[in-house]
Amino acid sequence: MAFKFESLQVWHKALDLTDEIHVLTKKKFPKNELFILTSQIKRAADSVVLNIAEGSTGQTDAVFKTFLGYSLRSGIEVVSCLFIAKRRAYLAEDDFQRLYNEYEALSKMITALRNSL
Repeated sequence: MAFKFESLQVWHKALDLTDEIHVLTKKKFPKNELFILTSQIKRAADSVVLNIAEGSTGQTDAVFKTFLGYSLRSGIEVVSCLFIAKRRAYLAEDDFQRLYNEYEALSKMITALRNSL
C-alpha cells in the first residue's frame, strides 16, 4: 500500500458507505432532486472519505485531527440528508435506519481515531 489511508479501517468503511449512498440515490431519489438533495448527500458522503485520506497523508497528528473533524461533520451532514429524504418519502424506514446506524458507527470510528492521535 502506497498511502497511509489505505490501511485505515475507517477509510474503507467510509468508502463502502459512499458507494451505498451513490446506489441509493440512483435507485430511490427522484430526478428533480438530482442537483439538490442527491448532489448534496453524495458530496457529503464523498467528503468523509476524501478528508480521511487527505488528512492522513504526510501530515502532523494535529492536522490529521482537523481533517478527521471535517470528515465527522460531513458524516453528520449525510445523516441530516437522510432525515430529509425520509421526510420527503424517498427512503423507506428500513433503508433510513440501516444507513443511520452505519453512519453512527462510522462517526464513532472517526472519533476514536481522532482521540487516539
